Amino acid sequence: MNEGDISLPRENFWKTQIMNHKIAFVFVLVACLVFIINAVSVLIWYMETSAIGGYGSWSINQWSLKDVIIFMIILISWELLLAIAPAGVLFFIGGYLFWWKRLTPEEKQEYRQREGKKNKKTSGKHGGGNILSFLLFIAFCIYIFIDGNFSTPFGELPYSYFIYAYLYTIMWLLIIFGIPIAIILTIAYFKAWRYNK
Repeated sequence: MNEGDISLPRENFWKTQIMNHKIAFVFVLVACLVFIINAVSVLIWYMETSAIGGYGSWSINQWSLKDVIIFMIILISWELLLAIAPAGVLFFIGGYLFWWKRLTPEEKQEYRQREGKKNKKTSGKHGGGNILSFLLFIAFCIYIFIDGNFSTPFGELPYSYFIYAYLYTIMWLLIIFGIPIAIILTIAYFKAWRYNK
């Protein structure tokens, strides 16, 4: 790779990588789906089967700090075993075996240089995450309002209600915004990416 190639837009670099390493890209997508599905499933399963939290029935004022710490330690352990480990295996297969090991030395060098420039440019800039968290909180409040519990005291609702409300909020955001985005990306792929390799 020459210096001119390194100066190409970052999206063009990744577009080329995806087109040249489709199997790796599929593994990464499957790993992401496996992680999300398993993580949510483990959370719901543990919440509904754990005696800590009354099988999802405790209200917030029934929790002690000890309960919270034990609950989180056990939940994280299950997430590591049943969600992160399987996804990590798929990430390793797709990211390392089907992508990194198949790159030429020139492509690896180009990747390192691009990521080095990216880290220098983005260091200290994390405002986007804060904005996203704030918008998610607003959407969560809107869901609670629509569900009729906006003025209900915390002690009158089980803690599981708020977890389910948070998950439903994300689900509706994905339906409202995710489907149109997926359609646009699919159209862009077939009309642009696929024919402009």
